[in-house]
Amino acid sequence: MTGYVVRRVIQAAVVLWLVWTLVFVLYFVVPEQPARVLLGPRAPESLVQHLTQALGLDRPLWVQYAGYFGRILHGDLGRSFERSLMTQGAPVSSIIAADIPVDLALGIPAAALWLLIGLGIGILAVRRPGTLRARGAMAVALTFVSMPAFVLGGVILYVSYDLLAPHGIQLYAVHQWVPLHVNPLAWAHHLVLPWFTLALVNSAVYARLSRSSLRQVLQEDYIRTARSKGISERRVLLRHALRAAATPLMTQFGLDLAAVLTGVIVVEVVFDLPGLGLQLVNAVQSEDLPTIQGIVIFLSAVVVTANLVVDLLYGVLDPRVRLAAARD
Repeated sequence: MTGYVVRRVIQAAVVLWLVWTLVFVLYFVVPEQPARVLLGPRAPESLVQHLTQALGLDRPLWVQYAGYFGRILHGDLGRSFERSLMTQGAPVSSIIAADIPVDLALGIPAAALWLLIGLGIGILAVRRPGTLRARGAMAVALTFVSMPAFVLGGVILYVSYDLLAPHGIQLYAVHQWVPLHVNPLAWAHHLVLPWFTLALVNSAVYARLSRSSLRQVLQEDYIRTARSKGISERRVLLRHALRAAATPLMTQFGLDLAAVLTGVIVVEVVFDLPGLGLQLVNAVQSEDLPTIQGIVIFLSAVVVTANLVVDLLYGVLDPRVRLAAARD
């Protein structure tokens, strides 16, 4: 098992190295004058030359490459650049640190919601197959998963703000983001609709995964043995089958949670949440290339780390993975 962990860590490091190298090539090698790209086509040549020297872009490429990775490993993702003012802004790492709490507040409760909803529907479909209640729950879930997040979010906002708010029913506080430590109730009030938007969009995936995985596990020999010992069907399902069926769910959950925690752009734009997704959109609109680069580097690190953690958790959830790793 130790060898498996080492291999997975090395593979994750190689993936990050390749992604970050690609970012370096796109930003520092492909453009003939990276400083010109940063400043814009109308910037005077003297300013381009000054920025080239200030950023070390006149140094040999291998020196720039080593310095680039050195800065990343030290947590330096560069500084934002305001092209209209021709000046550098705040460090990108501080921008990300300021926005991540919003993504955490959005992602973790929403993930818990969609996991509970999806598992509940999947278990219902396995325990009560063919019933009207099971089919209805699955149909509702599939309806939401087929609806884009921006459409569902827009519909929810319209119902809340345009139809219910005039009658005194205020489900959503528009443009009133409040941090958790300032006012927990106002914080939850601002996030409850984004939570349910993400949960409804993602829950059907987990409903289908849990249903198909549970059906497959329930055909295993050890499940038949447990049933022959007189163990109740509920205990067989929840204590034995669900743990073995959790492996594909963990894969999907790790990827989805990483995506949410690093900024769900559509939901943050629809609900005007000051998170990393909205920050990325603003950086693209203002052509703030260092901020875009820093956010991409950060997102790739989070996604690769999430995949690594999920792979390592396989051995905890499924004994078959530990046995395969031991044989390798």
